[in-house]
Amino acid sequence: MLTLPTAIPPDFGAGAVFLSVLVTQLGVPVPAAPVLILAGTMAAGGETSYASLLAAAVIATLLADSLWFAAGRMRGRRLLNGLVRFSLSLDTTIRIARNVFERYGAPILSVAKFVPGLGLISAPLLGTTTVAVHVFLLWDSIGAALWAGTWLLGGAALHAEIVRFAAFVRANGMTIFDVLAVAGVVFLAWRLLRRMQFRHWLATHRISPDQLDEMMKSSAPPIVLDARPQTVREKESYRIPGARPLNLESSEELSPELLSRPIVVYCVCPNEATAKRIVSQLRNKHIYHARALRGGLDAWERHGYPVEPLSTEFHAAHAYADAEALEAGNDEEYTVRASLSK
Repeated sequence: MLTLPTAIPPDFGAGAVFLSVLVTQLGVPVPAAPVLILAGTMAAGGETSYASLLAAAVIATLLADSLWFAAGRMRGRRLLNGLVRFSLSLDTTIRIARNVFERYGAPILSVAKFVPGLGLISAPLLGTTTVAVHVFLLWDSIGAALWAGTWLLGGAALHAEIVRFAAFVRANGMTIFDVLAVAGVVFLAWRLLRRMQFRHWLATHRISPDQLDEMMKSSAPPIVLDARPQTVREKESYRIPGARPLNLESSEELSPELLSRPIVVYCVCPNEATAKRIVSQLRNKHIYHARALRGGLDAWERHGYPVEPLSTEFHAAHAYADAEALEAGNDEEYTVRASLSK
């Protein structure tokens, strides 16, 4: 039978899987899948047992996710905001995850780890809810077993191919871990490039709270759009004075009269990824004067600028303002309804 000449030493197989999965689930951008695949290949070759590998992966996942769950329960949205400071995708992922969990509840944990980003954010996000600890642990353990088991079985299914590839790599003076290291460096370089591109976008398409305050005091104040999810608005029922909720689900176009004024979009996430997505989509519709508020609503508050409570109409409004209301300076609440996809 073919054996993997450069795999994890059998005596440390379960330990290596445990460490790799734990580090990944704690948020370090080092994927555990390659180690699980190699471990599955080893198990297929009789060098270790599936049960010990699966148990190590599940225990590591539960340990890491329990820590995230506890942190989410103690720190709430502040923890989520802290996480998205270090990620380009978690802002959007949190918005999607919140909608998914509201619809399907804790059972979605059984498949969350198969979705990039969702696996990391699901535990702290559920920690901010009223989900019982035992319910979280039940579904998280099911999800961990399915996720780890899939990669282990994948490694077993590709046993012959992986062994031959490892032998080829070794014949050329390298090991399978050298290949993984190179792949990891390329992955991190790609992430760094994306972050640099994002920072360049922020430098040219966002404004500071101080700039927004000056614009709002001018003779031509901007239209401020609140891009927070409805559930966040209900829990944090305040806004930047005069801000209007942006309904992304509507099929209606923005009123042409709105397009004659500057537009500022804000959300609650500090890396403005959601605001960036909205501004970019508005630009795709030839709306080039929309900008994102740096730091979102949290930054506005930290700078000491006023907020005002949301009215009932803010939550319930389904009509958008017409030209007459704007020209008359009517401050009645309305929802800006726009189809933001081309």
